[in-house]
Amino acid sequence: MSPSPVVDRRHLDFVLYDMLDAESVLRYPRFASHSRETFDAVIELAHRLAVDKFLSHNRKSDLNEPRMVDGKVELIPEIGEAVAAFNEAGFAAALADEARGGMQLPFLVTSACDALFSGANPSTVAYPLLARAAANLLEAHADASQKDRYMQPILAGRWFGTMCLSEPQAGSSLADIRTSAHPQADGSYRLEGAKMWISAGDHELGENIVHLVLARTTGAPAGVRGISLFIVPRFKVNADGSRGARNDVRLAGVNHKMGQRGSVNTFLKFGEAGDCVAELVGEPNQGLAYMFHMMNEERIGVGMGAVMQGYAGYLNSLGYARERRQGRHPDQKDPASLPIPIIEHADVRRMLLKQRSYVEGSHALGLYAAMLVDVSLQDPDADTRHEAELLLELLTPIVKAWSSDRCLEANEIAVQVLGGYGYTREFPVEQCYRDNRINPIHEGTNGIQALDLLGRKAMMENGAPLALLFDRIARTIDDASRDPTLAAMAEELRAMLARAEAATRAVAERMRRGEVRRGLANAAHYMTLLGHVAIAWMWLWQALAAARRGDDAFTRGKIATCHYFFAVELPEAMLAAKLVAEADDSAFAFSAEWF
Repeated sequence: MSPSPVVDRRHLDFVLYDMLDAESVLRYPRFASHSRETFDAVIELAHRLAVDKFLSHNRKSDLNEPRMVDGKVELIPEIGEAVAAFNEAGFAAALADEARGGMQLPFLVTSACDALFSGANPSTVAYPLLARAAANLLEAHADASQKDRYMQPILAGRWFGTMCLSEPQAGSSLADIRTSAHPQADGSYRLEGAKMWISAGDHELGENIVHLVLARTTGAPAGVRGISLFIVPRFKVNADGSRGARNDVRLAGVNHKMGQRGSVNTFLKFGEAGDCVAELVGEPNQGLAYMFHMMNEERIGVGMGAVMQGYAGYLNSLGYARERRQGRHPDQKDPASLPIPIIEHADVRRMLLKQRSYVEGSHALGLYAAMLVDVSLQDPDADTRHEAELLLELLTPIVKAWSSDRCLEANEIAVQVLGGYGYTREFPVEQCYRDNRINPIHEGTNGIQALDLLGRKAMMENGAPLALLFDRIARTIDDASRDPTLAAMAEELRAMLARAEAATRAVAERMRRGEVRRGLANAAHYMTLLGHVAIAWMWLWQALAAARRGDDAFTRGKIATCHYFFAVELPEAMLAAKLVAEADDSAFAFSAEWF
């Protein structure tokens, strides 16, 4: 297998089959027509398209960002060609029912494919992935007529979709949105308002764009309880599904970004002429719950996208380190001796190991979360489905936030490996860093993810999700304890579970006493604690699978990376546990006036 510029294919196959047993999802009737052979064929197709059609214009789209010309967005033609190839190959409908022309693939396999496109070109793949997420939301919550008129053209690759949440004055505070929806006699609504930071909000890649917009109906309750979800097409849609006149949706501006420049980000205005036609999705005042169906899927996607940019940086810096000759070993005194490849220097190997431990650990966690999606939707046993749902609730903010923080750090390290060359645009690692920098911000900033993890997910159902996670980890610990080469690490992780449990109890007790602000003040440290525990679990699990597979360079590398993570990275979780348990008040008690 020739080296890939976006992922180590050996690692991908190893995680899917040796670690996660991806073939186990074939027991579900929905996936019965598939096999490992079809999974491999789809992944290979995705890989080939990612390299040939997406990676090939990644730099060009960065240097030629979208422009607003005469009220429309202009993109380089390669973006449209790549998106068309994606749709023609069926990836727009990867998750959809076969009856609707879809592939009916597991979310696990689809996520593995999506990650390849994200590693090759995160900007271009944003257009079809956002559209597919919109179609998935409509599948879950729209009525039959709306599915036929709005979802089916997206699955066919003719239409695109967005989600419109943020507003200029509100940002992530959705309770403060002002966009309003006014009911009409014919059952439709007229929307008025503005939305900011809308990815893929305007372009000419398809015949129509289906905006999914959060807004308040007349007389709705204040706060998030009064938010409804609306379909707002760029072009109005007739009863027979044909495209009608232009809707009252106007492109008001294009945001110029640090990275992912090829995906247009827009400011949209709705109803300036009083004729923005909208359709309610589902029930009034349930919009936020419906939108979270799309957002949770997107958060796994954001985490995996961050992983893949980290992975791309790692592979680039690894290749450079193998080829670049510079310096000699400290004990090599002969100045006439040939310079050595920089990968021979211990500090460069340290930087490569750090990157690898982050990207391959979080890649495994993201795929595990994707597999939980399949179990939560398909398993015949109600208790098994519920357990998968709880684990997914807990792990989603970790997949999104820990991965995007640490894989961004991996990108920074990749630049350092290349030295001065890494800081130039002659090498791709600086673009990988810029492209990844958005991931700790969008789909809920990582600070919000940490608050959600500690304040809601870890505490829900009397701590049931955390108990389930710790039980799953304990099973791996028990298995690893029987392997002499892994037993010491297994016991380290067992001890760390106890610290995490104690820290969580301490926060829960403070919150019961009404000390909510102080209890949540160290949420970011809690994300570090639980994220490190989860990634240590992923590495111990990988080491177990590698030990069972046999002894070769690949498996030795897996086990050695596990040892590195436990020796060098996991101890950071001890400090995080202490800060959380003791409710460190360094930030909480620091007055804003003292800055």
